[in-house]
Amino acid sequence: MAQKFEVSGLDEYKEKLESLSSSGKTIIAMFSGGKDPATGQSWCPDCVVAQPVVDKAVSQASEDFIYVYCSVGGRDFWKDKNCVFRTDPSLKLKSVPTLIKVGTPQRLEEAQCANPKLVEMLFED
Repeated sequence: MAQKFEVSGLDEYKEKLESLSSSGKTIIAMFSGGKDPATGQSWCPDCVVAQPVVDKAVSQASEDFIYVYCSVGGRDFWKDKNCVFRTDPSLKLKSVPTLIKVGTPQRLEEAQCANPKLVEMLFED
């Protein structure tokens, strides 16, 4: 199974990537709407649908993978056109959920993240 980490915000995400950069493993990052502490569910309906699909792929992935779950924060923060996740040159996120194979152009967005075949393909070497 892949190693799993959970971070919140762009700074934590970048710090985690920096700490994992020498691992030699493939890093898959999931960007999702923040979770309501009371329910544990994201404010983003597409994220809620995609999460079990991604979780299953992570549980079946080899030890050559690292999975980083990153919360993009609350709905109002995300919807701002100047949101750091949207404007960061290394990410340029357009939607959540977004699943990225770090260091490659490979990414899945929105409903693609709920497609088991597509998600499994991202976790292949």
